[in-house]
Amino acid sequence: MTRLIPAFLALFASLALAAGPTTLTLKQAVDLALRQNQDITIAQLDEMRAALDVQVVKEPLLPRVYAGSGMAYSNGFPMSIDGSAPSIVQARASRTMFSRTQGFQVAQARETARGATYGSAAVREDVALRAATLFLDLEKTTHQLELAAHQSEALRRVEAQVRLRVEEGREKDIENRRSALNVARARQRFGALESQRTRISAALAALLGLDPAVRIEPANEQRPRPPVPAGADASVETALKENPELRKLESDIVARNFQVRGFRAMRYPKIDLVAQYGLFAKFNNYTDYFRTFQRNNGQIGLSVSLPLFVNAQDEAQAAQAEIDGRRLQAELARARGRIESETRQSWEGIRDAEAAEQIARMDLDLAREQTGMLLSQLEEGKVMLKDVELARYAEDERWMQLYDATSGLERARFQLLKQTRMLVAALR
Repeated sequence: MTRLIPAFLALFASLALAAGPTTLTLKQAVDLALRQNQDITIAQLDEMRAALDVQVVKEPLLPRVYAGSGMAYSNGFPMSIDGSAPSIVQARASRTMFSRTQGFQVAQARETARGATYGSAAVREDVALRAATLFLDLEKTTHQLELAAHQSEALRRVEAQVRLRVEEGREKDIENRRSALNVARARQRFGALESQRTRISAALAALLGLDPAVRIEPANEQRPRPPVPAGADASVETALKENPELRKLESDIVARNFQVRGFRAMRYPKIDLVAQYGLFAKFNNYTDYFRTFQRNNGQIGLSVSLPLFVNAQDEAQAAQAEIDGRRLQAELARARGRIESETRQSWEGIRDAEAAEQIARMDLDLAREQTGMLLSQLEEGKVMLKDVELARYAEDERWMQLYDATSGLERARFQLLKQTRMLVAALR
């Protein structure tokens, strides 16, 4: 039965591909990316591994117990086997009661695990931004491809009219070649946009964890623009407070400090609880060399070890960890400056994008008004059909510019939301 599962999955995938393109909204694309993207999966696995590292270095609640046999034949004095007297059955138990080095190792592991959660959050924000950006590019290219098809059709009608006027002798032959060149350029532009849409769709599908051969179509939706912080200063404050990259660097610095203290704690004593049991036999000559013989033997106590000399290797490792800590502090300062600069640039980018969108809308309104005027004049016989088609071509060009400006504005807002760690919440 289990052998049939891959075959069913392959059949399902082939049927999905044959069914046609997959239509997604922006929210659906981001949700799919956050569930299936491999970068997020890897980050989550790293986070789980870091959490398990705490259990690796942490002393267990119960002592470690080992049981076995040290059975051997003795000829002469009963010597030790593996540090214990020869016995039929032997058991040992040990547990660390006090070790400052191990305590700092546990604290370092916990801080590293906390830093891994910030790293995972940073990956989620990055994947959400990449998914949203690719979706916007795909949406813009799809609209521009439709407009390019309209422009190609309009230029073909102009070419037919010009050819007719050249045949009638009312236009020069150079006008016929010029219109043919415009049609060829429009076809080349349409083909370039179609190739671009295919590339963006494949990149988005791969990011969403789908087969790159799956064709993704953006849904026709009217979505509200996500809110952004009110003002550049508020954006910078939020970014410096919530940015997961900064929080991870701070966590790494704390973990490195614990590592330094752990190396320095090698000079302190270590106390272990130890217990041992042994079942002795007379054939090991205990009765010949000891005054009394007892079959069941046991002991329990504390083992205290105190280093008498400072280890130069531990000091060198502590110094290396201190250098790493200072390097992380320098990286933190550099990251804070970069994030503040990028956040302010993102805020300025929103203002510029809003101005560009406003101008694009005004330009489109003017082009539409011009087309309407030419249509009225065409009915009155004052202009030719060629003039109307060229005006429609210009209007489609303004639509393209508006789509580009609108997409740029959304991209700028998403970039700012990513800096302030509000992107995932805004898109979901």
